[in-house]
Amino acid sequence: MIGKTIAELQPGDRAEMMRVVEEDDIASFIDAVGDLNPVHSDADYAATTPFKSPIAPGIFTAGLISAVIGTRLPGPGAVYLSQSLKFVKPVRAGDTITARVDVLEVLTERNRARLQTVCVNQRGEEVLSGEAWVMPSRARVVYEERPRPAALALGPWAMAAQAARLWAALVTSAVRR
Repeated sequence: MIGKTIAELQPGDRAEMMRVVEEDDIASFIDAVGDLNPVHSDADYAATTPFKSPIAPGIFTAGLISAVIGTRLPGPGAVYLSQSLKFVKPVRAGDTITARVDVLEVLTERNRARLQTVCVNQRGEEVLSGEAWVMPSRARVVYEERPRPAALALGPWAMAAQAARLWAALVTSAVRR
């Protein structure tokens, strides 16, 4: 990955990445941030909502925009300053989301860039839109992605999170009766 400096950015630059949203991705995100809203994890509850099935948290989808900014445009070394978001359609497990950023404006003297941010699903439907302000690194950053030993180092934590998730589901189920 190579980060771009403000001098290397220009309006019209674009980057994107695609990701298939898995149930485990949503569950891990919910565990990581503590968003226990049943619309995200309880199929019975979600069936009573306008969505009819569980949906991913909107901020999970926004996180895909963050990934594009941090790895592709401007890339490594960029600092995310602000983001406006409009959640247009729900995202569900199994959806393929393409997150895209387009450079709208470059303020060289302030080391700032304004980006249009959009996520679309596999049907080409917009699911998220907004604008972000970022501060690119002043020096060019070349970053070699390192292999993540998460499977070994976080294995016990992942099992603990799964146990906590199952316990929470059991308690929630018992409380409803």
